[in-house]
Amino acid sequence: MKLLLLLGLVALAQCAVHRVPLRKGKSLRQILKERGLLESYLQQHPYNPAAKYFPSFASTEYLQNYLDNEYYGSISIGTPGQQFTVLFDTGSSNLWVPSVYCSSPACSNHDRFNPSESSTFTGTNDSLEITYGTGSMTGVLGYDTVTVAGLQVVNQIFGLAETEPGDFFYYCPFDGILGLAYPSISSSGATPVFDNMMSQNLVSQDLFSVYLSGDEQSGSFVLFGGIDSSYTTNGITWIPLSAETYWEITMDRYVSVGGQAVACTSGCQAIVDTGTSLLAVPNSALSNILSYLGANSNGEISCQAINSLPDVVFYLNGNAFPVPPSAYVIQSNGYCTLGFEAIDVPTEAGELWILGDVFIREYYVIFDRGNNRVGLSPLA
Repeated sequence: MKLLLLLGLVALAQCAVHRVPLRKGKSLRQILKERGLLESYLQQHPYNPAAKYFPSFASTEYLQNYLDNEYYGSISIGTPGQQFTVLFDTGSSNLWVPSVYCSSPACSNHDRFNPSESSTFTGTNDSLEITYGTGSMTGVLGYDTVTVAGLQVVNQIFGLAETEPGDFFYYCPFDGILGLAYPSISSSGATPVFDNMMSQNLVSQDLFSVYLSGDEQSGSFVLFGGIDSSYTTNGITWIPLSAETYWEITMDRYVSVGGQAVACTSGCQAIVDTGTSLLAVPNSALSNILSYLGANSNGEISCQAINSLPDVVFYLNGNAFPVPPSAYVIQSNGYCTLGFEAIDVPTEAGELWILGDVFIREYYVIFDRGNNRVGLSPLA
């Protein structure tokens, strides 16, 4: 009996929750602005956020423009481990990092994986291509041990970038991407990292949770295998997924501003995406929101108006989820803009919203693979 109890405690210890601290540094937008490159960069690299969710080719995994993203953490790949900074992205499913085979400028100033220095690496002849609005990456697939928050995921497939054309990733503060969406949207059929965590019994629960701090506060994290109860004192609302691809849910009733319905009056779809900084809104809805909030067509608004602005309220599974002006107004160098951007969705796909970091910062978010649902707990 004692032996069985001991074995049970060992198994429980091995399946404990594991936390990845996230750093909130300067966004790519801030970096480019400080160097006087932002305006010309945006003119040269127009993009549509919808490209991430509506790829034209089945073999291509489209990624969002990461211009505004700021939250990233550390992993290691190989034996001994080679360190990388990655964006933990619930809006894509592949893991990839730059490799020593890459001579693009974007690889030159980032950490690069060297397979010859890992005793556990296994190569393949399979290729990987990831395309996004401002460029692309190409590479090959390989297998190795990936360590995330002390969890050793063995035989994990990942991309070794061989080309990263253009200057987009050159200015990014992270090396690569670790996708946390479903395997159904993974490029080249590569098994996502969290799926291997589950199949290798590395997590005690088939879920992970995210806390993103506001402003310049520290403490942001991704927690694999558990829920931190100190962030759920206001209760958890569970919302079933409408599709097991991205973390897609249904928004019901409407979106309201100051009690007035301004969009989504017949219901619509939303994707909870840590890889999108702002709230991405259909074109028609964006104009209504800007008008109700008193902003101009570029989303610019008087900083003095912040205290009088109303909440923007989303309705999910019969519950209201407000986003206050302190969250959706972005202040920088004395100027204020609204944290909304337009998304051009194909007509046949219906109305789609992207609930990015502006929304996520207001809630502790639980991504439950075991029950195919998203949990939201309001932060105090």
